[in-house]
Amino acid sequence: MAAYGLYTHIQGNRRRSIALLIGLFFLVYLMVFAGALVAEASLGDASLDFLLRIAWWDFISALPWATAGTAIWIVVAYQFHQRIIDAVTGGEEVTREQEPRLWNLLENLCISRGITMPKLKVADSDALNAFATGLNEKQYAITVTRGLRDRLDDAEIEALLGHELTHIRNGDVRMLVIAVIIAGVISFFAELFFRLILQGRWGFGRGSEREGRGGAGLAIVIGIALIAVAWLLSIVIRFALSRSREFLADTGSVELTKNPDAMIMALRKIEGRGEIEGATSAVMEMCVDNPREGFADLFATHPPIEKRIKALIEFAGGHDPGPIALPPPAADDAGAIDSAPGPVGGPWGTESESTQPFLPQHPPIELGGPDQPPTGPWGPTRDR
Repeated sequence: MAAYGLYTHIQGNRRRSIALLIGLFFLVYLMVFAGALVAEASLGDASLDFLLRIAWWDFISALPWATAGTAIWIVVAYQFHQRIIDAVTGGEEVTREQEPRLWNLLENLCISRGITMPKLKVADSDALNAFATGLNEKQYAITVTRGLRDRLDDAEIEALLGHELTHIRNGDVRMLVIAVIIAGVISFFAELFFRLILQGRWGFGRGSEREGRGGAGLAIVIGIALIAVAWLLSIVIRFALSRSREFLADTGSVELTKNPDAMIMALRKIEGRGEIEGATSAVMEMCVDNPREGFADLFATHPPIEKRIKALIEFAGGHDPGPIALPPPAADDAGAIDSAPGPVGGPWGTESESTQPFLPQHPPIELGGPDQPPTGPWGPTRDR
């Protein structure tokens, strides 16, 4: 296995990303045709053949507008998706001075493998989670929640940062963002069409010279069914993304840190504690762990923590401590790991990290005065 997982997985992600973009336009066009069919049927009864034919002409007329609207949606999502995610999660970009601990851990990982360092963000949430976003090297960012920063040690945070770096390297992040864009476009058009159906408002169609009768009801059923299928396909696309990406990211983290136990401990600590309040389902799908499980686990975006830990034990030689009970954040403040430097305890008392951190407060040997013999570490010395 390569340093970041299977090379075929990386190539597969690139192909799937292109296929998803092509599929986006196909689903939009399908919904436009379905909307035209329902609109024509709602304007008056006619034969099904006539309604299909006239809906096709409406679709051809709307094709340039649908293409332009979809392209604009993609451009807007490309430019502003990170700002939208930051607004939802409360993420803010930080510098080395603001978060020296997190910054140094991420920078060391990137330097060790020659990876371009992504932006580092901290989300104002007590949840224990992290996620990566972006579509290219200039946009890539890793967001860590405040709860994760405060309640995990350096080795565990390093393991999770390695997990997210692997997602970036493998192309998982780009593919997930594209899938979210697709779901957003289709959901928007589906909701728009259903609202128009319920309100009976349509802006196009021909109400005269209609041929035949008896096809309007069937045409409406077909149109609504096509819209529903397109909407369901957009949802399936999000859940059809291979869940093996999480196993590969866990493995990639171990390849980077050489510490499978740290990854296992991190997974145990975030288990059941990753719910980011106010985050959409699309954001939770990008996280290290998504506690929002689908029906009977069929639509879960992440494998269960137990299966991920079992894989790390079997293939990386890790050790599982079992479920870990963490105290609530309020009770854990005294033991929280602060990112800001503070006093450091040494063998001779508290030391200051800013000056000479390894010097004791008192010298081990006192030379004494004129009337006082020298004092060593085991008491006064004798003259020889």
